[in-house]
Parts: sequence; C-alpha cells; structure tokens
Amino acid sequence: MFIGGSFFCVIIFGVNIFYYFLFMNVFSKKFDNVSHKPVLGIKDLLKYIGPGLLVTVGFIDPGNWAANLAAGADYGYALLWMITLATIMLIVLQHNVARLGITTGLCLSEATTKYLKPVYSKIILFTAMLASVSTSLAELIGGAIALNMLFDIPLIVGAFLVLIFVLIMLYTNTYRLIERWIIAFVSIIGIGFIYEIFLADVNFAQAAYSWTVPSFPAGSIVIIMSVLGAVVMPHNLFLHSEVIQSRQWNLKDDSVMKKQMKFAFMDTLFSMGIGWAINSAMILLAAATFFKSGISITDLSQAKLLLSPLLGENAGIVFAITLLLAGLASTITSGIAAGSIFAGIFKEPYDIKDNHSRFGVGISLIVAFLILCAVSIFSTPFKGLIYSQMILSMQLPITIFLQIYLTSSSRVMGKYKNTGITKILLYVIGGIVAGLNVVLLLSFFGVQVF
Repeated sequence: MFIGGSFFCVIIFGVNIFYYFLFMNVFSKKFDNVSHKPVLGIKDLLKYIGPGLLVTVGFIDPGNWAANLAAGADYGYALLWMITLATIMLIVLQHNVARLGITTGLCLSEATTKYLKPVYSKIILFTAMLASVSTSLAELIGGAIALNMLFDIPLIVGAFLVLIFVLIMLYTNTYRLIERWIIAFVSIIGIGFIYEIFLADVNFAQAAYSWTVPSFPAGSIVIIMSVLGAVVMPHNLFLHSEVIQSRQWNLKDDSVMKKQMKFAFMDTLFSMGIGWAINSAMILLAAATFFKSGISITDLSQAKLLLSPLLGENAGIVFAITLLLAGLASTITSGIAAGSIFAGIFKEPYDIKDNHSRFGVGISLIVAFLILCAVSIFSTPFKGLIYSQMILSMQLPITIFLQIYLTSSSRVMGKYKNTGITKILLYVIGGIVAGLNVVLLLSFFGVQVF
C-alpha cells in the first residue's frame, strides 16, 4: 500500500510544484514576441502547463464521480482499465484540437464560423451552446450536492450559491488568475484523495493488473459505456482550442510552431495523467470501502454518508470538500467554454471584457440554473442530470467529427493537417465515443442495445 500510495503522492506533488511556480510569477513572464525565440529549458515548459489542467477539470467533474464510484462499489478494481483507455482517447482528441488553436490562432468555434457555410456553422454552434448549458446544469447540481453534504443546504439554494460564486470569478478575474485558481482546486482535490487512499486498505497489486487488463464483469457494460462515453465532452474541445492560445507566441515561425505543439502535447499528457490518477483514486476508494463491504452506491449524496462510518468522519468531510471544488472548477470551465463558443459565432476570441464573451458565459450558467429550478418544480433536480446527459449524447458526435474535418483540411491547417494515420486514429476514436453516446442516448428511452 505504501508504494502505491506514494505513486499518487508523486503525481500530486508534481502539480503543486507547478502551482508554486505559478505564484512565483514564472508563468507571468512575457514571451519574446519580437525575436520569436522562446527560452529553452524547463522554465519554457513550465510556462505551458495550465491549459490542459482546465480541460482535466471536465475529466473529473461530478458526473465522472458518480460513474467511478458506482464502478468501484459494484465491481471493485475490475474496471480500472476503462480509465486508462479513456485517458488515451482523451489525449489524442484534446491534443488534436489544441493543434488547431496553435496553427490557426482560432478556437474551434471561430474556425467553424470562418470555414463552414453560415447556415451550417450557426446550426452546429447553436447545438454547442445547448451542450454547454447542459454541462453547466450538471456541474451546478454537483456543486449543490456538495454544499448539501457539508451544510445541509437545499439543492436549489446550493446551486444558486455556486452560480453566484462562478459568475463573480469569471466576470472579475483575468484568464491567468482563473487558471491559477483551477490549478489550486485540482491540487487540493488530488491531495484529498491521497488522504482517503491512505485511510483505505487498497490492494495495489490487483489495481495494477486491472489498469492494463480489460475485463467485462456481468452487468458492467452500462457503467463502462457511461465512463467511456462521458470522458470526452463537447465543451472541453472548444475550451482547449481557446485556452491553448494563452501560451501563443506567433503564427509565422515554423520552429516556434513546432515547439508550441510539443509543449502543448506535454501539457496535455501531464494534465490528462493527473485526471487519470484522480479518476483512478475514485475507483480505488470505492473498491476498498464500498465493494469490500458489499455496499452499492446509487448517488453522490449517499457516498459521504456511507464513507464516514467506514473511514471516519474526516474522510466524509474531505470527500464533500473535494466534490465541491470539482463542482466549482468544472462550472467555471463550462462558463469559459460557453463564452468562447458564443464569441466565436461573431468571429471573436474569448475575452471576458467583451460583451459577446460575457453574454455567452451568462447564457450557459443562468439558463442552466433556471432550467434546474423549472425541473425541480415538476420533479427532482436529479432529473436535470438525465436531461443534460441526453443533450450531450446527441451533440458530442457533431463536435468530434467537426473537429476531425477541420484539422484534416489543408485549407484550415496547411501543412499541419492530420496525416493519414492520424486521421484514421481520430475517426476510430470518434466512432467509439460517438457510438457509446448513441447507446447511452437510447438507454434513456429504455432501449437496451447490450
């Protein structure tokens, strides 16, 4: 257990080292925009860490928590392999869309507006805004559940508090400050899970086997589809192509472009590795506690109540705090993505000082809260999660194949367009993710494919 736990310590320690450099102003140093000759070495790489971590937040949002805890509680360590597979797919897709941002200087929304016919671009980006609202709805619910766990606050009131906090954060802070807050949140979430992993009696030998060897326990296919199908989220693809440009030097020097792509890949690889570790920790915790005790988890609020008797009251509190931070962070990134999508419709980059970006953020977050209130009148807030997942399942294939079309076009990417092998790999991954989401969508209507 000590060796396995130390592994997670090393990963999260790395995040905190980068976080330290952020606050020591390493990242705030200006790039050499005149000579276009970035400084070589570790400091140059450190300046690139950040955009990927904003994407990682979508990889550890409350929806993933529910699926991971259910996987660990019902099947122990057996489904850890799906976290590994999901992370690999995510790295490929996210780095591909980051290349779009680096090569063109455009986010996915701007590129859609520029290179597609207006009738098609408007329809696609309208569906992307709907997906953003759906994402914000799920994130608000996650944050509200955490506040309910900690302070017994009603879900609607909790969602309103999360909404106000996120709007203040987005409307009063620059992107760089938001990025620092997100890295802080991710660091604390990781440390929280390290604490809980050390409390639990985790079988790391069995975990190591399950990380690499696929297995399909009876009745597990729904959870497998839920995790794999929900890992890639539409708003994250728009988000990554936007925030990667915060590290941009210029679009003219080939050597600089290649260096940007290399560092962007390192950022994506590092950040998705953090996401892999945190998602794995969720399954490890559930397997070592709930599965071992024969307890099935049906919702997040149930998890804290059952965790406290097994590992102590502090473990339950830490669980709720980390869920709250995940909810806040994922709601923030959902808002940024919405601002980027809406601004892109008007051929503008994301800028919170610009009215289009501000309006896009407001549409996503405020409309999501109003929908949550409306759903709560006739049903329960948890119904909102079902509706949001339905919309995401329908929109995700559109965004994935839009991205592949743009990044494979020489008109858009020039000599940096996808190679034949890359294109095949992207279509395979896109087909898998899209297929899983179609199956999930059908399951909402009672149609069971498997």
